[in-house]
Amino acid sequence: MGSSCCTVLLIDDHPLFRLGASQLIAAQKDFEVVGEAAQFDDGVALAESLKPDLILMELRLADGPGLDALAQMVETAQEAAQGTSVIVLTASNSEEDVVHAVRAGAKGYLLKGCEPDEILQKLRLAAKGHTVFTEPLMDFLLGAMRDGKPPTPDNADCLTTRERQILDLIAAGQSNKHIARELSISDGTVKVHVKNILRKLNLRSRLEAAVWALRPRGASGSGDRPPQ
Repeated sequence: MGSSCCTVLLIDDHPLFRLGASQLIAAQKDFEVVGEAAQFDDGVALAESLKPDLILMELRLADGPGLDALAQMVETAQEAAQGTSVIVLTASNSEEDVVHAVRAGAKGYLLKGCEPDEILQKLRLAAKGHTVFTEPLMDFLLGAMRDGKPPTPDNADCLTTRERQILDLIAAGQSNKHIARELSISDGTVKVHVKNILRKLNLRSRLEAAVWALRPRGASGSGDRPPQ
């Protein structure tokens, strides 16, 4: 993402909300709103042409549910190696919507009822590559992802020191290449450690590991990491 200013695309069909969100974000020196769309088709086209760092999108617009559009934007960004992160900013706290959005490739899920300062804080984390969620959503998201599997450990005691280091970097949104460079080890070694982390925590993906690591202290199944 950009080193000086994070570019943002807004996709929402409520003009008043879009105006307020745009003004809030544009007032920050480290953000720039580069485009707005009221329909998913327009949003997908703008995402491809503008290549923003962040896309903030409502999941439910007048032209239908947005999971297909979300997945398309994620796929396009990955193919172009853009580094774009799609963050859902919605009024829906439906567990089904949260899980489906994450599985479609969203790097975060925020609720419109959050305080503006909290949303800005989350966006700054997202701009650095972190996965971000409104805090109450994280526990049931992790629960839904591990449904039908053995329970995850309560803390990271089962991990080695190196595995904990790698888990922290996964939670910070770092790729295997970045982790390898940070820890001065090979990509292959990182892959082995990630595989071991997922096995020990009974998780299936890096995203689940990030959610597990970032879940709030004191919540059900919480561990020894404070919330981001």
